[in-house]
Amino acid sequence: MKRRMWLAGILLALLWAAPARADTGVIIRTTGGLPALQILCALPATCTIVGGLDGTLGQVFLVTTPLPLQTFLGLLPTGLTGFVAAEVNQLLNLIGLSNLVPTPLSPTLMQDRSSTPYPPGSTTQSAWNSYVNQPAASIVGVQNAQKTFNVLGTGIVADIDTGVDPTHPVLKPVLVPGDGYDFTRNQPGGSEMTDLNASDFQTFPPQSCPTCQPATVNQSTAAVLDQSTAAVLDGNGTPKQYAAFGHGTMVMGIIHLVAPTAMLMPLKAFHSDGTASLSDILRAIYYGVQNGANVINMSFDTKTSSAELQKALDYANQQGVICAASSGNDGQGSPLLVYPAALQSDVMGVASTTDQDTRSSFSNYGNAIVWVAAPGESIVSTYPFNTYAAGWGTSFSAPFVSGGAALLHNLLAAINQLTAETAVANAFPLDPSLGLNHGRLDLMMTLGSLGGTPDYNVSASPSIMTITAGQQASFTVSAAPAHAYDQTVTWSCMVAPPGPNCSVSPQSVTLDGTNTASATVTLMTVARGLATPTPMAFPRGAPLSHLWAALTVFFAGLAVFLILCRLRNPARGRPGLAAAAGVLAVSLISYSCGGYGTPGSGSPTLSSVTLNPTSVTGGSPSNGTVTLSGPAPNYGASVNLSSNSPAATVPASMTVAAGASTATFTVSTSTVSASTPVTITASYGGATTTSSLTVVPAQGAPTLSSVALNPTSVTGGAQSAGTVTLSGPAPSGGAQVLLSSNNGAASVLANVTVGAGASSANFTVSTSAVTASTPVTISASYAGVTKTATLTVAPPGTAAGTYTLTITGTSGNLSHATTVQIIVN
Repeated sequence: MKRRMWLAGILLALLWAAPARADTGVIIRTTGGLPALQILCALPATCTIVGGLDGTLGQVFLVTTPLPLQTFLGLLPTGLTGFVAAEVNQLLNLIGLSNLVPTPLSPTLMQDRSSTPYPPGSTTQSAWNSYVNQPAASIVGVQNAQKTFNVLGTGIVADIDTGVDPTHPVLKPVLVPGDGYDFTRNQPGGSEMTDLNASDFQTFPPQSCPTCQPATVNQSTAAVLDQSTAAVLDGNGTPKQYAAFGHGTMVMGIIHLVAPTAMLMPLKAFHSDGTASLSDILRAIYYGVQNGANVINMSFDTKTSSAELQKALDYANQQGVICAASSGNDGQGSPLLVYPAALQSDVMGVASTTDQDTRSSFSNYGNAIVWVAAPGESIVSTYPFNTYAAGWGTSFSAPFVSGGAALLHNLLAAINQLTAETAVANAFPLDPSLGLNHGRLDLMMTLGSLGGTPDYNVSASPSIMTITAGQQASFTVSAAPAHAYDQTVTWSCMVAPPGPNCSVSPQSVTLDGTNTASATVTLMTVARGLATPTPMAFPRGAPLSHLWAALTVFFAGLAVFLILCRLRNPARGRPGLAAAAGVLAVSLISYSCGGYGTPGSGSPTLSSVTLNPTSVTGGSPSNGTVTLSGPAPNYGASVNLSSNSPAATVPASMTVAAGASTATFTVSTSTVSASTPVTITASYGGATTTSSLTVVPAQGAPTLSSVALNPTSVTGGAQSAGTVTLSGPAPSGGAQVLLSSNNGAASVLANVTVGAGASSANFTVSTSAVTASTPVTISASYAGVTKTATLTVAPPGTAAGTYTLTITGTSGNLSHATTVQIIVN
């Protein structure tokens, strides 16, 4: 009692100082239930309880308060038992954009008033042909799915909207008993006709006007009404309070088109002007779940997040109810978020596409709010007063998914949100750049995913063939539909091991659900020829000693030849000639091997010392090379090495082998805190040369991420393009990446430099002729990291052997392959 009096005193003081203002609606969650809230609101001028929002759960309530919002929110934690959370009762609006019809209405679309039968088994006998057989229904496969899987929809689909015309002959037979609920008036029956005021119209109910032109009204984006049968909203003087009138009847008509035997539950939370309070939407969600709804459609969106909206949809998910919502009509992508579409653990957000499977210009996009897309332009649907209308907007895309959920419920009674989402994700693939996540709704693929059908089989004939290198081999590949599969299958082929090439014509076939479709696969081989002998060549600038050595070997061979000839025919030859040839051979060989000294004047001197790379991260090595002015003498050449900084160390000396002119050594480095220049010195034969190395700190330095080759298989003599990629921009001075090949069939430069600030660089891989397919490993090293890539060098003709040709047929998320064998002689 003392506590209540203390709170009352505080409240009276606050009210005395606060100016008068309109009451604010607040949504409160409390585990104390209604009794705890009644204690709080019993205090003078604190709050008024409007009612419960979560049906039988009794934890979420709407109250109004005259207090300043922050003052009232501050009282809740101490004044309300079991208080959990509170938020303002926000206002939502269906009207998102000005009148906009991005694509023209087909001249015949709304003029085709001929009746056509509904699928057998549905309670609707007939409807306009332009409604039943409209392009959008064909695009998502409505009738094919109904017929193939023998489903027309079961369960109850609730739509939170402006209500419905309960007398429309197409919808009347499938409305739930009592026709839903009107939360705007707190009464049974979700009729939007109660919003009409007869005095607002010259003639009421509106009369037929065969000569009138269609009129444009704002319904989320736009809707074109068929004025030839109902002049309801002519756009000239009609009150704005009817800006969204008919929206609910149109949305329910699309659900009914997809699932004609599912029951419809209209939950009227929106007024005819397109406005609704968050509290009424929450009431509608809880009402639908607690009154048997299996699916809830929400063709609306708000950019303001709500914790209670999330909790309400969590509750629906827990009860096995499937939810779909429109993704909005702002024509925007990330970082835009709209709700409830962004609540992807509970809701499938639906974007809009054109009849050409491109994103509608008005549709929001991005995986954060879009699960799948569906047609949303020129959608023909039911409209009040027993007529029809065409609409544009994601409002009219979402009900295609909601109706599809009712068909899924037909196949799997216990289906839930997760299973439905997974099934719907089996959609027609679209360009990922459109931001439409899994693509465009395809009911054949969606329903087929539950039982693995519909599908298709792939086969090829003949299964084996023998040919000679240079010949072509042709095969027939076929796709046979199963369970009325009627999508496009795209072909691809590959050969293992690499060598022959393959192609498929035509590249794709479209199945009709019944007949097999075929294409021709051609395998091309190349005739094998003798390799042209490679002439002996001396590198430009080769030392004269190399030329002398070659001539020496030639004449020594000639001398040996003469000796052999004399031994074979001793009677014919001259003994003196043989002896002289022997002496010449021994002398030349001894001379070429260094027995009589090296040609040229004087001993070689040190020519240079080089480092590769010239900049390394502390802790990473660099490769050094010393070069003499000529071949080292018989006993080799000992070169002295030194470093002027402890940041880099080298061996005290290293030896250039006899007859060689170069040798390599390793420069080891230590970690440094700042960029450190180091001079490496080499001395030999009275000559001294130096080279500079920069050791940089390791912190923040990029490392080698990858090395890639394109193509990865070439014919010997051809080139491949290589790319090295770093983990970040190269430092000042660039990054020198070491390159190497493990096989002489392919060669690369010793290094490639990634320019300062760049993250990648290209290099060329040159190859030589080979007689058999040769794998080569190309290695790249930088900053202590080594990456490799494999290049296959193939002979100039197709090598003999057995090859496996794999032909793959891909359609959407499905992919099937078949193989044939080719023996090449």
